[in-house]
Amino acid sequence: MTLPSFQLRRNAFGRLEFQSADGETHEGVLPVRAFPISEPGRGLSLVTVDGHELVWIEHLADVPAPQRALIEEELASREFMPEIRKLASVSTFATPSTWQVDTDRGPTSFTLRGEEDIRRLSPQTLLIADSHGIFYLVRDIQSLDKHSRKLLDRFL
Repeated sequence: MTLPSFQLRRNAFGRLEFQSADGETHEGVLPVRAFPISEPGRGLSLVTVDGHELVWIEHLADVPAPQRALIEEELASREFMPEIRKLASVSTFATPSTWQVDTDRGPTSFTLRGEEDIRRLSPQTLLIADSHGIFYLVRDIQSLDKHSRKLLDRFL
């Protein structure tokens, strides 16, 4: 399947503008991933502010570099999901508890309100919501060090 021809640019207000091959223009376009965790580079839609799909992109890598850069920039500004690489400490094994973690974006701490805020997405993948609604991803439990797995096991 061939990707439809389109152009993307930022307007004077920094919002994405989409222009189709026939010249139709839409302002405030948003990229939306179909599978943001399991396959972030596959299945992406550009939608209007009303939610109407303008174009379906099967593989982000198929998009020309200038448009891809704008899409990735927009996604990065909207998606914030640090990936936990290590659990340094947990204040208590009862909830609420404060977790000290190392993420792909640096060290941080957050409060876990309850065990129900840890969701299993697959046998090896977890999504943890903190008390402020920020989601942290554990992509592969087995890739964590022994100490981190031991701490995490107390909550699973």
